[in-house]
Amino acid sequence: MMELSKPDVIFTHESDLDGLVAGLMLQKLAKKLYGREVPLEAYHYNYWKQRELREKAAWVTDFTYESRLDKEQWVIIDHHVTDAVPKNAHLIHDVTKSAGLLCYELCQRSGVDSPALKRLAHLNNVADLFLEDDPDFELAVDYANLVKIYQFWNLHALIGGDVEKLLDHKLLEVIAVKRRIEDPLGFEWSRNHVTEISAAVGYVETVVGNNNLIVHQLLERQAVKFPVLVTLFKRANNVVIASFRSRNGEALKVAEKFQGGGHANASGAMLPKSIRNLTEAVDYLRSVLNPKRGAPLNNLESLFADIEAEQRH
Repeated sequence: MMELSKPDVIFTHESDLDGLVAGLMLQKLAKKLYGREVPLEAYHYNYWKQRELREKAAWVTDFTYESRLDKEQWVIIDHHVTDAVPKNAHLIHDVTKSAGLLCYELCQRSGVDSPALKRLAHLNNVADLFLEDDPDFELAVDYANLVKIYQFWNLHALIGGDVEKLLDHKLLEVIAVKRRIEDPLGFEWSRNHVTEISAAVGYVETVVGNNNLIVHQLLERQAVKFPVLVTLFKRANNVVIASFRSRNGEALKVAEKFQGGGHANASGAMLPKSIRNLTEAVDYLRSVLNPKRGAPLNNLESLFADIEAEQRH
């Protein structure tokens, strides 16, 4: 195995189980290799893309490799599709594996291993790649839902930063009950509450249940006419998150219009702080996805246009 540079910090994705598992596994690996606790920082895509990268050495996981990460003594462990080719950074990349599984394999090669780590790597991989045919799929989705419901840093605090304590966590009992009772109710309700954002994107309202599974079922059963479905979630800090899902790779292209990212069929974006509620979020989505050529821009359209102009320059 190629020697990994000693990191000043470890960066990971804040929005899902894969980012949590991958980041904590890398912390274990760094402790084994270099005998010290390396700080972990987690970001949503929007904040990550805006963050200045001043560190001399870093490990990055569960974020798409891009040219700005091409730095000496930087290691990127990821599975998202990328066209960027590293010249200086060390890229460990495999689109067929989750970031967590790639990090586990690195740990395993360095002697950092246990039955708990192996099991978590498997469950995370099944959930993140949405491997429906795996016998552990239902349980794996419950693990993924832990992060969706309780959020990254809350879980991190509960397990004291020790990823192995996530295995068989008592909160999974809560998730299992919610799945059995809420998901069927949520699906039936949401199926009748899908509204048009654009010709290609439908907004799915949700009240109970696992949003990802509900949307997945709507797409798989072709219960709606839209190739891309979006759900909205308002966090405790009033930031609104948009989650995009599709079957044929369209979701990522839509998410990128909102400075987001992710996988081809499962992507997300954090909406501007000026968006204070779900009604404003729906209006904002419509304004971006339905630009009126030649018409005056409203405030939201103007904001997005300014962002695009800054990126071009």
